[in-house]
Amino acid sequence: MVQRTVVVTGGGTGIGRASAEWFARAGDRVIIAGRREPVLREAASAIGARAVVADLSGPSGARALAEAIDGEIGVLVNNAGGNPDLQGTPAPAGLDGVRAAWQRNFDANVLTAVLATEALRERIADHGRVITIGSIAARSGAASYGAAKAAVEAWNLSLGGELGPRGITCNVVSPGLIIDTEFFNGQLSDERKEMLISQTATNRAGVPDDVAETIGWLASPGAGHITKQVIHVDGGAYAGH
Repeated sequence: MVQRTVVVTGGGTGIGRASAEWFARAGDRVIIAGRREPVLREAASAIGARAVVADLSGPSGARALAEAIDGEIGVLVNNAGGNPDLQGTPAPAGLDGVRAAWQRNFDANVLTAVLATEALRERIADHGRVITIGSIAARSGAASYGAAKAAVEAWNLSLGGELGPRGITCNVVSPGLIIDTEFFNGQLSDERKEMLISQTATNRAGVPDDVAETIGWLASPGAGHITKQVIHVDGGAYAGH
């Protein structure tokens, strides 16, 4: 298989790191991007990847990522994101607080994907792949976080139409409960974890490798006619369409 350049945003921990490791094992040249330099450098060293420190929620970070990469990109994995509401940063009271919470989630989950993709758009190879991490929250609800992930799904539909003539596929991978990540920031109680597991058909929580394997398959030649889709990796917790 021809070696590709694979860019994974938010590649220092959790799903992003597992995905970067998957592509590195497959023999691809992997670049991971993120805001936290020590975390990113450690992950890059362990994986055998290259690290690019950049805050992708703003144009300057997206430009820095594009400038740090040479040549064509075979796969872009937009994984940077998360729920800032769980990170312990209090929002102002009243309507100012509501606006701040919604803006933080939009910046973290929508703009990181949109800006990175736009910065790299012309560098994505024909028949390349754009894979963006969504969430079951887009369908099950979760205030500003769920709304942001729903926006990711809507944007992906437009993106797939724009890039499709070049043979580039654009899909969203939508996880349910995934443990062994920093997502919950220690705020997932045993009771809530058991409740979320009870909603699955497989009677277990997911792990980052479950999502990485799905991303790897979507990036394969065999998935070349699948685009503008949302693939749920949640053990059947969300069974809609």
